[in-house]
Amino acid sequence: MSENPSPVRTVIMGAAGRDFHNFNTVYRDDPATQVVAFTATQIPDIEGRRYPPALAGQRYPAGIPIVAESELAAMCRDQQIKRVVFAYSDVSHEHVMHKASVVLAAGADFVLLSPERTMLQAAVPVIATSAVRTGCGKSPMTRWLSRRLKDHGLRVAAIRHPMPYGDIERQAVQRFATMNDIDAADCTVEEREEYEPHVQIGNVIYAGVDYARIVDQAEQEADVILWDGGNNDFPFLRPDLHIVLTDPLRPGHESSHFPGEAVLRMADVAVITKVNSASSADVQRVADSIAAIAPDAAIVRGASPVKADNPEALRGKRVLVVEDGPTITHGGMAYGAGYVAATQGHAACIVDPRSSATPAIADVYAQFPHIGAVLPAMGYSGAQLDALRDTINAADAEVIVAATPSDLARLISVEKPIVRVRYEYADAGKPGLDRIVDGFLDARMRA
Repeated sequence: MSENPSPVRTVIMGAAGRDFHNFNTVYRDDPATQVVAFTATQIPDIEGRRYPPALAGQRYPAGIPIVAESELAAMCRDQQIKRVVFAYSDVSHEHVMHKASVVLAAGADFVLLSPERTMLQAAVPVIATSAVRTGCGKSPMTRWLSRRLKDHGLRVAAIRHPMPYGDIERQAVQRFATMNDIDAADCTVEEREEYEPHVQIGNVIYAGVDYARIVDQAEQEADVILWDGGNNDFPFLRPDLHIVLTDPLRPGHESSHFPGEAVLRMADVAVITKVNSASSADVQRVADSIAAIAPDAAIVRGASPVKADNPEALRGKRVLVVEDGPTITHGGMAYGAGYVAATQGHAACIVDPRSSATPAIADVYAQFPHIGAVLPAMGYSGAQLDALRDTINAADAEVIVAATPSDLARLISVEKPIVRVRYEYADAGKPGLDRIVDGFLDARMRA
């Protein structure tokens, strides 16, 4: 046996987020590992690029290529890959094992890293918001938490799950405190959906690629850090209070998707959101599931009230509904808050966007056939934004209902009046999350 074995040739499967974090925290400085490539899925236009040398470190002077996930099996065979690390989220357990089967058949090990290996330790307390699926309401929850903490006189910084869809090196550490900061960063619609609502209520929000540097900077200006999770992923920071959201509009998904089930098993508090919209039977079904999966977690019921800025503008009108993109695409929802607001506002009809969809938008419907008569706010690139604009303007609608948290009017020229829809978190039972958070602060901050 060689005293100095060759580094294990490794591929990290990802979607421009968790994959980069796993590399940074576990593999970047590991002489026993050689990361040959990242693979990419879920997010368009990531493959064909490189993880830059400035972030990859001195062991990777040329950076690391990012290739399409469809190339994985051939790469394993052709490049003698011995380890494949699965590192993206909000996919079914069946999906994960199909990918494992591809890897195993190609002769490599299939690896899932423990969150304990990748969570960073902050110098200040961390409250993390996670979920069992995309679209449970993590962002409204994080905003609610920020208000609660500020009411206690605490300085708050939010750190968001990564969305580095532009210049990866430039996006290593991002700090947003104003709308001008967001504009200057040339953020995509999905990024704006997460950043704009925080900035509009006076929060500072961080995101990026190198989370060790992000945490170092954020903890300098905060008494408490809020982790605002993405998809149903594990927190990148080790939480002192871990709040995990479930969705009674998708009962059974508490244990059907990766890594959502594992996230729920880690929860200190499990929140059943949207109880104002779900049946009591489905709420109870989720509560029973939580009790079985995470018996030590406190269970909280919460509402997600939907409000249109001008509901009277919807009455009797032909309405086109634009929804939050990730919730409707890989989140698996047929519709969201915009559709609910349109029906509550007594719209005459909801116009199906497929009738006016450009080819790029039609491709989205083909990829996600579960989508109902709503338009996901797709805008990962300028071309996709143009396609979104053209689809909206060509629709036979009188009013646009915009339930994306981003301000569409700042990004595209829409020829019809826009009614924005907003949704926030509210406690809907006892014990309430307010009492749990206050108790945490009493125990943690005043110890």
